[in-house]
Amino acid sequence: MTAALTRTPEPIAMTNSTTDATTRFLALPDGQLAYDDQGSGPLIVAVPGLGDLRQTYRLFTPLLVSAGYRVITLDPRGQGESSAGWPDYSPMALGDDLKILIDSLDAGPAILMGNSYSGGAAVWTAAHHPEQVAGLILIGAFVRDARVTAVQRLMMRVALSGPWKVSGWLAYFATLFKGGKPADHSAYLARLRANLSEPGRFEALQAMLRATRSPVAAQLSEVRTPTLVLMGHADPDFPDPQAEGDFIAGALHGQLVMVEGAGHYPQAELPQRTASVVLDFLKVQQQ
Repeated sequence: MTAALTRTPEPIAMTNSTTDATTRFLALPDGQLAYDDQGSGPLIVAVPGLGDLRQTYRLFTPLLVSAGYRVITLDPRGQGESSAGWPDYSPMALGDDLKILIDSLDAGPAILMGNSYSGGAAVWTAAHHPEQVAGLILIGAFVRDARVTAVQRLMMRVALSGPWKVSGWLAYFATLFKGGKPADHSAYLARLRANLSEPGRFEALQAMLRATRSPVAAQLSEVRTPTLVLMGHADPDFPDPQAEGDFIAGALHGQLVMVEGAGHYPQAELPQRTASVVLDFLKVQQQ
């Protein structure tokens, strides 16, 4: 099932969703994970993509909280306030982390929301721990290895190595926004630059870029969880966003919504429109 979400103008004002958030840390054998905990109600765990921060949901989370949900926004291994230096940065490892997090909250099952790289982790959790996952919301998700030419691989290696590597990533990151940038985007980029410049942060990003998603792809047919797939019509991370969305939704027997005008981060580019689709999906699941 495919639907199109037409873009209409919406204000994108500076919003700080962390005002009432409680930041906590989950201790694991190889490090600790940072997460914010806001609201009350059915549990949603939202995870950003690689090379990003949990604050990517800063405009989006208040809309879910005001609708009666408890929202956890998590920094994956190596990112944000979570520790660096992990032995494994694969989506499968992150998927296992999500299961441990839900267990620790004692509030599951949870709706898992994964953007980009973290979408594959959410699928892994749903496949291996279905009792802890009430639904999947996959935003511009990578659930299989992308087809990359030798030239593209070389260009990425050059751009993301050497003293310019953080600037190279941020330049690429900026190209992924097609539906508008939040009013605080410059401040957000400065925060992201500072984080990626910390010891071990960029090495974590590079490890994620190298990690295979083939084990996730092999588990797609095992997932029975209700799934919403959101893809930006203009997402430059995919040669054909519609085709990739069709593939993911078909493999997971889910619903696909194409967000017109959006790039790779609909939750930050068009938060109000994206939240309306998510809340409609959640309402159906609760019936």
